[in-house]
Amino acid sequence: MILKVHSKARGLIFDIDGTLIDTMPIHFKAWQELAGRYGFEYPEELFYQLAGMPTGDIILHINQNQGKALDPEEIVKAKNEAYLRLNGAIRIIKPVLEIVQKNYGKIPMALGTGEYRDIALINLKVTGIDRYFDKLVSADDVVNSKPDPETFLKCAQLMNVPPEACQVFEDGAAGLEAAKRAGMIVTDVRPYI
Repeated sequence: MILKVHSKARGLIFDIDGTLIDTMPIHFKAWQELAGRYGFEYPEELFYQLAGMPTGDIILHINQNQGKALDPEEIVKAKNEAYLRLNGAIRIIKPVLEIVQKNYGKIPMALGTGEYRDIALINLKVTGIDRYFDKLVSADDVVNSKPDPETFLKCAQLMNVPPEACQVFEDGAAGLEAAKRAGMIVTDVRPYI
């Protein structure tokens, strides 16, 4: 089974974490460190269920479902610090990067992530993927994060490609739902990686 660009795609949108770069194990380690420090539960199942959500939204979810009163701003800062301390171990997801490399300069491409811009840019630079992209929509650029389609619709606007002609490469449930809601061609990369 080979990952392919759909024949109707005129623009390509890629999630970053878990799609282009294998950052998920590092994110999970950082979350476990915070869960221990701040006294909340964040099991692996919930971690993957909420994949693609900005950290602040995850904290609101934890507060609501675990009766906590964690300060989202404080936790976002602590989470980013923990992640950056651990991020030397990230690696590229080759089948997805190959799609990027084959289509670079031939078809418009953008990145649509639930990550904050500063962390996303560091991840892209560390892996060298930054050279392929000049269009990025991050958690800092939207009012409504995935599963809302806003992230991917903004990517389509930046590429000047109608939503129905965009193919989204995504690994998270929230992102896959966002791409469907945007009316885009949806590609779940998990079976390929």
